[in-house]
Amino acid sequence: MRTRIFVKLVVAAALIIALATLTLDFAVRRSWEGSLRRQITLSLTQKVRMFAHHVASANKPDLARDVAAEAQAADARATVIDRSGKVLADSEAQPAEMENHATRPEFAAALQGRTGSDVRRSHTLGVEFLYVAAPINGGAVRLAYPLAEIQQTISQVRRTLVLGSALALLLAVILASIAAQMIAVRLRKMMRFAEKLARGELATRISDPSSDEIGQLAAALDQTARRLEQMFAAAENSRSQLETLLNSIEDAVIAVSRNSKVLWVNRALGKLLPDLRLRDSLVEMIRDPEVLRSVEIARTMRHSVSGRAGAVAAGKIFQCTAAPLPEGGVVLVLHDLTDIERVERTRRDFIANVSHELRTPLTSIEGYTETLLESSSAGDAQTREFLETIRRNASRMSRLTEDLLKLARVESGEWRLELQPVPAADLLEQALANFRSIAPGHELRIEQSTEAYVLADPDAIHQVFANLIENAAKYSPPGTPVLLGVRRAGDVLEFYVKDDGPGIAAEHVPRLFERFYRVDKARSREAGGTGLGLAIVKHIVMNHGGQVRVETAVGQGSTFFFSLPQVTARELAAQSV
Repeated sequence: MRTRIFVKLVVAAALIIALATLTLDFAVRRSWEGSLRRQITLSLTQKVRMFAHHVASANKPDLARDVAAEAQAADARATVIDRSGKVLADSEAQPAEMENHATRPEFAAALQGRTGSDVRRSHTLGVEFLYVAAPINGGAVRLAYPLAEIQQTISQVRRTLVLGSALALLLAVILASIAAQMIAVRLRKMMRFAEKLARGELATRISDPSSDEIGQLAAALDQTARRLEQMFAAAENSRSQLETLLNSIEDAVIAVSRNSKVLWVNRALGKLLPDLRLRDSLVEMIRDPEVLRSVEIARTMRHSVSGRAGAVAAGKIFQCTAAPLPEGGVVLVLHDLTDIERVERTRRDFIANVSHELRTPLTSIEGYTETLLESSSAGDAQTREFLETIRRNASRMSRLTEDLLKLARVESGEWRLELQPVPAADLLEQALANFRSIAPGHELRIEQSTEAYVLADPDAIHQVFANLIENAAKYSPPGTPVLLGVRRAGDVLEFYVKDDGPGIAAEHVPRLFERFYRVDKARSREAGGTGLGLAIVKHIVMNHGGQVRVETAVGQGSTFFFSLPQVTARELAAQSV
């Protein structure tokens, strides 16, 4: 770690030093070089003007001597030419060997009466010079300063700059090494702290007395560790409480992952399936198709679903409820219905047996009573009243036993439904034709119909219509209509029976389809009701896969609805083939 930090610090320092060096070289050096050139040009211009004044004021100028003296005084090369450009004298070359200078830029400007300058390489000496010329009578004088000295000075400055940069880089390497060592020590400490956190050692702590960024990071990490410890402690406490709660309930609970692997089971399921192991596939442990179907629906559709399972354990029946988990898994609850089913079956068998046993003596009592009524004399009014009471109660008990037998058959599954596609309109027409007699004094008519088909057992649905129409006729005023109809409600068809009776109070509606429940017990007994009609309706409709409900309000009549699955045109065509 220290090596990596050291390399990064050295590279960063080298880049900064190199950038500063280049900046100094390209900006400061160029500015300094330009300033130096301007100073030399200004100084040379003053000297050449003095040179011109000296030559012009001499009575008998000795050009060779004057040129040599001026060159020595000005520390520059001196030259004198006439107006034609011929060199008259030069401090460093023989005039006869020099070419005509009339075309030189500085002489051309001087011959025109002004001071001229130029920078170029000398053809005679092969060195770059700064030339400055001034006019005199009959020609011009010139001083030439070699620029090699400026280049030497600039080169020396560059060497000094490079040497300073190398020294700075050396110092940067030393400082980077020290800084890298200090930072690496602190970062290693944080890495060891983070590794302990990753291993779950949440009680570990870290401290750094420094107030820089690394110290602030250490403080933040330490605070994070404290918060994590508190959160994990709270989560562990909640998990322990939840596990204790789930282990204390009698229902079997199992959590399944999104790929149907067993994640967790409570104690009740462990007793039920002792061979079940965590991380095994659910289908290997539980082969019940209803359980697997419920889990799959909850996992894919993301909503709760319930069903009945009879193959989880031998001789046991469960209600299985599967609900989706947030991370994509499923939690499954198995509620043991074995004892409830046994009691319910015993109850149904008892009711069926008692009803069956009562039917024969009740029929005999009813028959003998009718015979006595026919044979008794008309004058014996009290005897006939007693016999009529016996006959009426025997008839009521006969109806009660018949309804109990029907309900027991529906609940136990003895009544095997023969489901087939049936036109909804046919069911309404048959109900209208067959049950007009049980609603005397009422107008029975079809209010709404459709040409759609439903999947139903016609005999069972006729029983539903019989009970609903009979109730509508009993509890609505004479002369009021009883309306039948059917309408679409999503994927099902909803049949209804509507009356203009007194309606039902809201507190009675939730218990309306319970067996033996009566809204008005006295009126129900007077009308001959057994309290089982709506319970029979509910179980028949549920066996068809439908639902039953009521819409009612006091003083506004009642409408009883029941739904049946609709047969699509494709299903109808497939069955016809």
